[in-house]
Amino acid sequence: MAQVKKHVKTLSYKTLLLILKIMNFLTLVLFWAGSLVLFSMFWLFETFPHVKLDELLYQINAPIEGTNSEMIQNYILTALIPSIIMVVVAIILIHFLKKNGRRALRTGMIFTAAGMVGFSATVVYERLDVNAYMNANNEENKEFIESYYVDPANVTISFPEQKRNLLMIYLESTEVTFSSQQYGGAFDVDVIPELTTIALNNETFSGNNTTLNGAYALSGTTWTIGAMFGSSSGLPLKVNLKDGNSMDKQTQFFSTTQTLGDILEDNGYHNTLLIGSDATFGGRRLYYSTHGNYEILDHPYMQSNHKLPSDTYHVWWGYEDMYLYQFAQEKLTELGNTGQPFNLTMLTVDTHTEDGYVCALCGQEHGTDQYANVYSCASRQLSAFLDWCAQQPWYDNTTIVITGDHPTMDSDFCKDVAADYDRKVYTAYINAAAVNQMPESYRTYSTFDTFPTTIAALGATIDGDRLGLGTNLFSGAKTLTEEFGVEEENLKLLADSKFMEERANIVSDMLGKNEKMGGNGATRTVTDR
Repeated sequence: MAQVKKHVKTLSYKTLLLILKIMNFLTLVLFWAGSLVLFSMFWLFETFPHVKLDELLYQINAPIEGTNSEMIQNYILTALIPSIIMVVVAIILIHFLKKNGRRALRTGMIFTAAGMVGFSATVVYERLDVNAYMNANNEENKEFIESYYVDPANVTISFPEQKRNLLMIYLESTEVTFSSQQYGGAFDVDVIPELTTIALNNETFSGNNTTLNGAYALSGTTWTIGAMFGSSSGLPLKVNLKDGNSMDKQTQFFSTTQTLGDILEDNGYHNTLLIGSDATFGGRRLYYSTHGNYEILDHPYMQSNHKLPSDTYHVWWGYEDMYLYQFAQEKLTELGNTGQPFNLTMLTVDTHTEDGYVCALCGQEHGTDQYANVYSCASRQLSAFLDWCAQQPWYDNTTIVITGDHPTMDSDFCKDVAADYDRKVYTAYINAAAVNQMPESYRTYSTFDTFPTTIAALGATIDGDRLGLGTNLFSGAKTLTEEFGVEEENLKLLADSKFMEERANIVSDMLGKNEKMGGNGATRTVTDR
C-alpha cells in the first residue's frame, strides 16, 4: 500500500511539473506574441505613417512575392528580433528565479502581454480611424458604389478609325505637393521643377488658374495596386478577404469588371506593362494579365532575358528607373514599328518610401535631404524621356497620360506641409485628342476620373461621359467629387459594399480554385505572353 501511495505521489509530482512546463511555455508564447504585436505596430506606423485600413487589410492578404528586401530586413530588425530578445530574457529569468519568483514573473508576463496587445489595439484603432469606418456603414453609404457605378460593358464607346497610341506613366508616390507654393505646391523650393513645367504646359484641368491641379486619391486607391486598379477601372479596390480567403490564392481579379485594358484589347491594342519590380507583388500580374492580356516586362522578365548588368541584379525593389526608361525606349521603338495601336503602361519605383533610391544619376541639389534629391532626379529623368519621345515617328499619334499613383507614404517628407493643404497626385495629359469643354474651370477630380478621361484623350467618344465612378474631365459633366465633396465621397467609399464583394468574385481557399463565392460572370480567358 505504501508503495502504491509513493507511486501515485511520484506521478502527481511529474504531472505537476509537466503542467508547470506547459504553463511556462504558453506564458512565453503569449508574451512573445504580445511583444511582436507591439513592435510590429511601431514598425507599421514608422514605415507607413499614413496607412489606411483598406490598404492594410488588402496588403496583409496580398502576395508578398517581390517585396523590397530592405523593408523585410527592417521589419526583422525592428520587430521580430526585439520580440525574440524579450522572450530570451524572460527564459533566463525563469531559469534563475526561485519558485515564488517564477510564479510572480509568469503572472507579470501574462498581464504585460495583455497590456501590450491592448495598447497596440487602441493605437491601431485610433491611427486607422476604425471609428470612421464603422460610422460609414449605414445603408445609404453601402449602396453608394452600386448606385453611381456606370458599367463600361453597357456603354457605347467609339474609337476613331485611326487609333491613337497610349503611353501611360504612373509616377510612384508623386504629388503636386512637391512643387513650389508659387505654382500651387506646398514646398518653399520646387523639388520637381521639370514636372511642374510639364504640367503648366499641358492639360491638368486647372482652367484659368495659374497653379497646378491634380487628382485626389480616395479610399481604396491610396496604395500602388489600388491606385492602378482605381484609375483604370473607376472603382476602389475593395475585396472581402475574410473567412480564410487571400489574394495570393486567386486566379482572377474582378473578372466581371471591364477595365481600360479590356477596352483597349477589344479595340485592337497591344497592351504592355513595364515595371522595375516583381509584378506578382500586390496582385499586379494577376490584374494586368487578366484584364487586357498585357505583355508583362518586370524585374524577373529582365533578369531571365539578360537585360540587366547581371542575371542576379537586384537593387531597391528590382531595378532602378534609369533602366526602366532605357527599356521603355527599346519597347516603344519596337511597338512603333508594328503598325498596331499600342498601350505601354509604366510604373516608376525610385521615389518609393522610405526616402527613395539614390541612383547613379542623382545629384545633391537639396543637400542631405535624400528624398528631395531623388524626386528631383526623377523629375529630370521623366523630362529627358519625354524629350526623347517627342523625336520619335510615333509621337504625334500618341497620347501620354502622367499620373502619380498615390500620395507618398514617407514618414517625414511632408511634415511641414500645412494640415489643411489639399494633397493631390501629379496629373498631366499630353497630346490629348479631345477638347476641354470647360477650359476656364478649375476642376475637382479623383483618380477614378482618369479612366474615362484617358479613353477620351485617345479621341474616343463615351456615351454619357461616365465610366465606373469616373467622369470624362474633357466633358462638361460633373465629377462625383464635385458633386459630393472629397470628405463625403471618401466616407461613402469606406462603407462595406455587397456590390463590390460580388464584383471581386473572390474564390474561397477552402472551396478550391474553380468554385466561386458570389459574382455573376465567368473568368476571362487569357494568354500570359
